[in-house]
Amino acid sequence: MNSFAKKFAQLSLSNQRIFLIDPDVRAKRGKWKPFYKRLTDFNFIDAKIKHSDFGVQSLIADYDLINDSELLKNPEYNPEQVKTLKLIQGALRLSAHILRKDKKQLAGQLWGRMQHFAVPEIQAMLEVAKQQQVLPWLRPLTSNLVSPGGSLLLTFTGHSDWVLALALTLDGKRVISASFDKTLKLWNLETGENERTFHGHSWSVNAVALTPDGRQVISASDDKTLKLWNLETGENERTFQGHSDFVTAVALTPDGKRVISGSDDTTLKLWNLQTGENERTFHGHSSSVNTVALTPDGKWVISGSDDTTLKLWNLETGENERTFQGHSDLVTGVALTPDGKRVISASDNNTLKLWNLQTGEDERTFQGHSKWVNAVALTPDGKRVISASDDKTLKLWNLQTGENERTFQDHSDSVNAVALTPDGKRVISASDDTTLKLWNLQTGEDERIFQGHNDLVNAVALTPDGKRVISASWDNTLKLWNLQTGEDERTFQGHSDCVNTLAFTPNGKQVISASWDNTLKLWNLETGENERTFHGHSDSVTAVALTADGKQVISASWDNTLKLWNLETGENERTFHGHSWGVRAVALTADGKRVISASFDNTLKLWNLETGENERTFHGHSDWVNAVALTLDGKQVISASRDKTLKLWNLETGENERTFHGHSNCVNAVALTPDGKQVISGSYDNTLKLWNLQTGKEIATFIEESPFICCAIAADGVTIVAGEESGRVYFLRLENV
Repeated sequence: MNSFAKKFAQLSLSNQRIFLIDPDVRAKRGKWKPFYKRLTDFNFIDAKIKHSDFGVQSLIADYDLINDSELLKNPEYNPEQVKTLKLIQGALRLSAHILRKDKKQLAGQLWGRMQHFAVPEIQAMLEVAKQQQVLPWLRPLTSNLVSPGGSLLLTFTGHSDWVLALALTLDGKRVISASFDKTLKLWNLETGENERTFHGHSWSVNAVALTPDGRQVISASDDKTLKLWNLETGENERTFQGHSDFVTAVALTPDGKRVISGSDDTTLKLWNLQTGENERTFHGHSSSVNTVALTPDGKWVISGSDDTTLKLWNLETGENERTFQGHSDLVTGVALTPDGKRVISASDNNTLKLWNLQTGEDERTFQGHSKWVNAVALTPDGKRVISASDDKTLKLWNLQTGENERTFQDHSDSVNAVALTPDGKRVISASDDTTLKLWNLQTGEDERIFQGHNDLVNAVALTPDGKRVISASWDNTLKLWNLQTGEDERTFQGHSDCVNTLAFTPNGKQVISASWDNTLKLWNLETGENERTFHGHSDSVTAVALTADGKQVISASWDNTLKLWNLETGENERTFHGHSWGVRAVALTADGKRVISASFDNTLKLWNLETGENERTFHGHSDWVNAVALTLDGKQVISASRDKTLKLWNLETGENERTFHGHSNCVNAVALTPDGKQVISGSYDNTLKLWNLQTGKEIATFIEESPFICCAIAADGVTIVAGEESGRVYFLRLENV
């Protein structure tokens, strides 16, 4: 506990409260300078977040007091200082979902979002934040987290699996989401807080819609049913049964009396909302129906299907009046213009199309996404379109010109759904990364402070001199970074598929990479030239390591084998058989005589490098083993697994000496500090964790917005490099160790 925290803790509860409501008091009295000073004071910010009677949301609300009438009258009211307060508020709002999980993350969050702002009060706040930390913590060295002032406003966390659909209440104050985790969740749009969870479906919930009066919710599920819920109580009021396969889409008539559903059974069904009766079934599609929408007058239904078409139906007769052909792949989303005259569709062929509803004419194609387009929505004025894609982005389009006006990127996985607030000023999105995100549609193009890859970062490694870092990515490239500046110095191109891993030669002049294209490649670090390609594996190459003399390379593959190569000739000298599934990671003992491998078969294996003999198998993990590292003395092995644990093993006996618990999801990466006393791990739970190797005690945690995939530690033992799912490369410093 720092000195301020000790003094604050000694105050009576009433005096603590008096201190923490100070901004409100100052605002009502029109005291601008004390108000501003308080809300730029790290100690105040930290105390209010940590106090059980207040918390982060109460603090965020304090910054809204800048519009108080008494403050506005003060001649000292300063527009530049107002901007500073809005930036701090924005950083807190962006961090709110993380601070609710762990209040100790405040300093790291502020450093990761604000260190590039050359504002004296912000820099002073960050310096105090650094000085006041007494426990070990991980401090970002660059602004890798999303900064305030851009389009991203808020992140909603709570679902445990893909978020597939969402719908906004008519007043735009709340949003309901549907997930693969079998639940629906109701959220406060302003705070990001989960107000209610709806349980009842036995399988993935694929679609959701609200009744016009906003009192009820209808959901569609892979359990072949629709369910009607009371929004305020969460009670399941009715279940609709009749589809013979997954129910994928749902929409309500404008009068709220009937509901239309689409299913993988190739049909649409019309239901009476109050009785649950199936009034009509629409036949015509030859494959799964993915999406449905109703015209504003409620007379027509438009559907999109896996059969690559859209169909227009008469709601009362069930007759298919028109078929729209033009997409070359599945139709995944549809939305109608407010006048009901045109429809926009989204497809797995990476495009959107604008159609004339009456003629069926394809008026325009929107191109720009690099992967499947999953969903589409229109602004209330009907002038712009927002789309969501597997390429992890949302795009804003001009409906009349087809121009892509804006791209929103900060999801770390496919974006499945999108909706606009009634005023058309904000967008809410849902993603496979298990989050929803709220965006400001009216801000200018985001300034992207952080650098990285265009896709997941699979591996990072430091040059032997510790001055540079190289990263490998699913975007098929490697990148060379300056460790001191974070600058991207060079990109290596040549692999035809994702790059999984890399390793440096002992002299630091070359790097070897392994890829999903089944090859390894040797690169000249200074020129970026590909000097040699190694062929021999029959499946993706997942791991690589070099012998201490730099003459041989060991690789691991999805083909269940390891291979030993001559670095100079590219010759495959030996193949190691024994794993029953793909091999995920390898590490060599310090003497270079043995190699340890980690596999998707849940085991580790110790091999004799010269003979290829499997000397020992390590059993204990209950799921895939993703990463492995050896202690400096070569006596112990540390492994990371999808079973959410790390394990420490005795290399000679195979005994599991310690299990490290603390991650809440798959552990992807592990690295040891140079002194061998500490371990750093990265996980799909979006955390990096530092552990004491011998006690298994967790020392420090850093939480960010995407899953960590890989990590490495510099020779100084305190500089950490990590790569994550959205493509960012993080540079952090371990403080107070």
